[in-house]
Amino acid sequence: MSKIEDIIARMEALEKELAEEFEQVGAQTRYTIERKKVHFTREIIRQHKLLAKKWSAYVYESGFLMILTIPVIWGAVIPALLMDFTVSLYQLVCFPIYGIPRVRRGDYIVIDRYALSYLNWIEKLNCVYCGYFNGLLGFVREVAARTEQYWCPVRHARTPKATHSRYHRFLEYGDAESYRRRLETVRRQFDDLRDKRG
Repeated sequence: MSKIEDIIARMEALEKELAEEFEQVGAQTRYTIERKKVHFTREIIRQHKLLAKKWSAYVYESGFLMILTIPVIWGAVIPALLMDFTVSLYQLVCFPIYGIPRVRRGDYIVIDRYALSYLNWIEKLNCVYCGYFNGLLGFVREVAARTEQYWCPVRHARTPKATHSRYHRFLEYGDAESYRRRLETVRRQFDDLRDKRG
């Protein structure tokens, strides 16, 4: 195993450990998840409702300048919806032709904070926005990562600050011989994704 593969294996193990720790923390705050729906104990719901801030107080405390930014923030929803539709259609049409496993949108776009009783309706709406927008960007990034693996799986000379999930499979920058010899193999290396769908 190369040093890069070893580092990736350790990172994957740490990501799994982190996900398990998040689940344990969730269990400590007394909620369960059944069929993708979160359930709190009655006592927790009662405590949450006591901590909810009235929406009028929330707006007042936000301040005038913050309120002025609302059209700018919410104006981004229109291009986001267009991007969502375009990327979803793109992978629906192109991925089967390329032999790339499709990205499950629901693995990235998670909207569940609206069910929290300690949030007022404005906070819930904001949480829906953030869950959708950040999830959409993760979804789009994964579609782009799989596309890049198929069409141009070559690492950059300067490693980007944040690399995507497929980058470690790419060929070394400047290694023309390896590129010509291994391109077809690398562009079909999606077995790890097929195994996870199992």
